[in-house]
Amino acid sequence: MHLQTTTPQLGLKPNWKQFTLLVLVNAFVGAMLGLERSIFPEFAQKGFFINSKTALLSFIVAFGIAKALSNYFAGKWANTMGRKKLLVIGWLFALPVPLILLYTGHWHWVVFANVLLGISQGLAWSSTVVMKIDLVGPKQRGLAMGINEFAGYFAIGIMAFVTGYLAQHYGLKPYPFYLAIAISIAGLALSILFVKDTRLFAHQEQKSSKQTALKNVFTATTFKNKILSSITQAGLVNNLNDGLIWGLLPVLLLGLKFNTQNIALIAATYPTVWGLSQLITGKLADVYPKKKLLFWGMLLQGLVLLCLPFVTGFYSLLALMAILGIGTALVYPTFLSAISVATLPSQRAESMGVFRLWRDLGYAIGAIVSGLLADIFGLSYAILGIALITVISAVVVQIRMPANLDEPSTSGQF
Repeated sequence: MHLQTTTPQLGLKPNWKQFTLLVLVNAFVGAMLGLERSIFPEFAQKGFFINSKTALLSFIVAFGIAKALSNYFAGKWANTMGRKKLLVIGWLFALPVPLILLYTGHWHWVVFANVLLGISQGLAWSSTVVMKIDLVGPKQRGLAMGINEFAGYFAIGIMAFVTGYLAQHYGLKPYPFYLAIAISIAGLALSILFVKDTRLFAHQEQKSSKQTALKNVFTATTFKNKILSSITQAGLVNNLNDGLIWGLLPVLLLGLKFNTQNIALIAATYPTVWGLSQLITGKLADVYPKKKLLFWGMLLQGLVLLCLPFVTGFYSLLALMAILGIGTALVYPTFLSAISVATLPSQRAESMGVFRLWRDLGYAIGAIVSGLLADIFGLSYAILGIALITVISAVVVQIRMPANLDEPSTSGQF
């Protein structure tokens, strides 16, 4: 319950118990998000008669803005309030979400529930990310982030499939939401009873860090620092196209006359492969040039999206979603590992908060842009537009980002 008083020992091995607990907690965090990945378009259309793509994606806009802002404040408060308190608060925001979705009869309550879910995800997921990086120290950051993101996104995929299966066989209500209620209670209980704060681990690492302090963490991470700003724009675009997949892939599949269970399987393939692959790509981020991983990951995502409007077969769509998952897995743990390399431990949580602010605003921007494009020009043009933006993001990484991230970073280089 309290901060440790002994000198903390950095590394995965000496902290494996607490690290494993945080992996489990983050799996529960991801599972809460997986509730909406496969059933929500049908939930909106059948329960609320929402057919406009822009209106349908309003729940993702609400989620993305709320998560982005809570990410930012989680980064600022992590050193003052403590990681554990933020994690617990995040779970408290999650508790009412499945209850609202289960019992509401109005779409604005659905949007409000996604605001709560966004706040919960921002606080809880950010806390587990920072705590794992605190525990493992500088040599195993990529591996730690790979395991963390694997747990969260694999759980999203599993939950997306399970809820789709339940909806197909037992109806959209109530069983998917009962499962989410149980998960939120379990996550809160584990966080209160067993998770320990890790701020002293960051203080210990600070003593040996050679990084230069950032004069202004927000501006450096957003646009000044070549490393951090390159990562930030790629993170925003990554979630921009994830927002498209989350909101409009099920719509595309409904148009192709797939049933709910097959839609769930295709929708679940992307986050499942994304999650599993990070066990490998996270370790790669420790030993392979991070710039190359980011470039090829973003480019692969863009190429998959360029193909998506022209593919209609079930197995072909499964394959595309698997490749998209690999592309996203190449960049996701690398984002966080690279930020850890480029910042002081004392500024790491805040820089990650800024990065995650912009990254998760990508959900909102992607939902708005893709929804408007889909309503005005059609679904295929929306997908192709987001694909082009993703390819451009890869080019920005290649041109702007320094090749060697191991050199001390400065905040004033454009």
